[in-house]
Amino acid sequence: MRIALLGTRGIPANYGGFETFYENFGPRLAERGHQVWVYNRPHVVGHRDLLTYRGVNLVHLPSLASKHFETITHTALSVFHSLPRRYDIVYICGVGNASLAWIPRLTGARVVLNVDSSDWRRAKWGRLPATYLRLMERFSGSAANTIVVDNRAIGRRYREDHGIEAVYVPYGANVLRNEGREALDQWGLDDGRYVLWVGRLERETLVEELIEAFRRADLPGFKLAIVGDAPFADDYKKELRSIASPEVVFTGRQHGEAYQQLSCHAFAYVQTSPTSGTSPALLDQMAFGNAVIARATATNTEVVSDAGLLYSPDDPIGDLAAALRRLYETEGLAADLRIRAVDRVRDQYSWELVTDKYEELFARLMKRRPRGTKG
Repeated sequence: MRIALLGTRGIPANYGGFETFYENFGPRLAERGHQVWVYNRPHVVGHRDLLTYRGVNLVHLPSLASKHFETITHTALSVFHSLPRRYDIVYICGVGNASLAWIPRLTGARVVLNVDSSDWRRAKWGRLPATYLRLMERFSGSAANTIVVDNRAIGRRYREDHGIEAVYVPYGANVLRNEGREALDQWGLDDGRYVLWVGRLERETLVEELIEAFRRADLPGFKLAIVGDAPFADDYKKELRSIASPEVVFTGRQHGEAYQQLSCHAFAYVQTSPTSGTSPALLDQMAFGNAVIARATATNTEVVSDAGLLYSPDDPIGDLAAALRRLYETEGLAADLRIRAVDRVRDQYSWELVTDKYEELFARLMKRRPRGTKG
């Protein structure tokens, strides 16, 4: 099959869950004999002269570099570039791109739209962008041939709110370890003596609650490592630094070996966001063998199951502090959760399993291709 992957910053991934998805998913499709194209924003991912990556063809197109228009302008250019290429499958990430998802269908392509989480609820959007995203949720079922969700809780919401039946395909994670300690030395962290947070430093992630909960938990000799960054969020980052004690370390965005090392040597990982679907960072940390503590949203609860601790959104600071203290004081609990986390990822969230499911979905869509169209 000829498969185009649109709607993200592109690969090699250096930011975001959708990009990491394409970096893991695209090459696996290529290894299985499919022709794959990923559309890149070169001003974000760089590598303007790179035409292939791990067997995947790269298409570099510009976009309007702004908070509200970067994604939609790049996806629009990508969609119109795709039309004469006669792709079999056009896979688009992001519900905000639903307004464009119907266009490739005009040439006979089968369009799959990954709607992710309740993007319109995120604090970074103003009223008009949030209204647009909410409308795109309703329109998504008509725009694409198939809507995909990576969490069953999101699928239930689409069915109840919009009458849309989405296909569930999980996000993936790799089970891996990196025992190096160079990153720990760089940031003054001791093996097994820090709590880890990873993600975008945006208001909806509520990192301030974690900073306060960590202070209340009073873990002697421990630090809190905040790994991540975000564009257009300078005010929030300044606020976090203003309330953080010297035990809180801000490392900025980390990838590759540094990210692996920081993940593999943590005492615990905390997932704070109340708005995301399946959190790629949460799955990563489970795969790294971390003891995880997650906000008890429907999506996080589905992912973690009995392989981690959950804290109540009704008393997030107090309950998170209690969970941290429980993990610190209960002998053997962290070790048990680490084993459960790795086993759960291996059984339910491997990238090979994800690729299997998408191949099956794409094959079903191709069988439903209308007569008279060409691949």
